[in-house]
Amino acid sequence: MIIGICGGSGSGKTTLLNRIFREFGHLNPSVFSMDNYYRTIDNQHLDENGIYNFDLPTALDQEKLTSDLQKLVSGEEIMVKEYHFNSPPDKNILATIKPANLIIVEGLFLFHYHEVRELIDYSVFIKVDPAVQLDRRLYRDQETRGYSREQILYQWENHVKPCYENYLLPYEEEANFCFRNDAHADEDFALLAAEISAEIGALKV
Repeated sequence: MIIGICGGSGSGKTTLLNRIFREFGHLNPSVFSMDNYYRTIDNQHLDENGIYNFDLPTALDQEKLTSDLQKLVSGEEIMVKEYHFNSPPDKNILATIKPANLIIVEGLFLFHYHEVRELIDYSVFIKVDPAVQLDRRLYRDQETRGYSREQILYQWENHVKPCYENYLLPYEEEANFCFRNDAHADEDFALLAAEISAEIGALKV
């Protein structure tokens, strides 16, 4: 079974992925992060002000990403370079991802990449207050990425919001489950876990 998680920047994709991983740890799931397929800086698009825009579908190597995921789903082991912000490409850690009966895929363009969407058995779209998303991004990018508040707000308005509106939001209704990552998170996770369990049980019949 292939579970897909999609949500905007700061929506809590990694947190939800980890909760699902722990909940179904007995199945030894594999994790496939689309972040590992970001192109190098010299292959990124510059906006009209000469600022790199990492929030476009072209920011990732879609061909390599799709090929690797298809191999994993087909039962092949794959090797990926784990993405870490500001880490030189030759310093990224090479990791092995083994095939499993349960694979969790997460990324911004889960639905927008048609070939990826076709491989997903059960999809989750994360909903969260945009103000909360921005607060999380401000904290993360100032603390761990060295961006100034002004740079983060510029990216938010000119890159992040348009990305969400163009490449994520149009697919919200296609998701099997809309997860509210707010005060309802625990309630929704219980419902989500039950639905995933039911899907897994149906596959075993």
